[in-house]
Amino acid sequence: MSIAADKKELEQALRFYEEFLKKVSEEVFTSTPPGGGWSYAEVYSHITNVNYISAIAAEKCLNKVAEIKSGKPDWRVRLILFFAKFPPGKIKAPAIVEATVKSISKEEAANFLIKINRKLDALYPQVKNFDSNYKVKHPRLGYLNAKHWLRFMVVHTKHHQNQIIRIERNLAS
Repeated sequence: MSIAADKKELEQALRFYEEFLKKVSEEVFTSTPPGGGWSYAEVYSHITNVNYISAIAAEKCLNKVAEIKSGKPDWRVRLILFFAKFPPGKIKAPAIVEATVKSISKEEAANFLIKINRKLDALYPQVKNFDSNYKVKHPRLGYLNAKHWLRFMVVHTKHHQNQIIRIERNLAS
């Protein structure tokens, strides 16, 4: 997938989060769903935090302050990035990432989305000239270059978009 297509896909996914904030009340946003699991607020906390960290990783690669690593990611990682999907089943966030999840307000979520969009607006123009040998290590996927980090953001954002839809369905039933 091209960088321009990834950018468009990520923008659409982030717009989903922005639009969803407009239609959910603060009370529902911060409530734990029946049957447990993360609230909308916790999903937003997670997705905005991971996206921002991923954008910083991509920025390090673009600024050539990351590690120099040759070679491609593992074939499983390449499949995830190619198909823009995690394997089926529930995936538990790494402990270091899960520890950062907290309940945030709708206003905080909206502000974090603005912050991510600004960061992405600054990064995408630089990606066309990226050096694929500069990489930052992902906790599960190994070393990723700038383009891979931005593609990971697409995969991860869409994955949690589906989680938001599942929570919404569970609350409606």
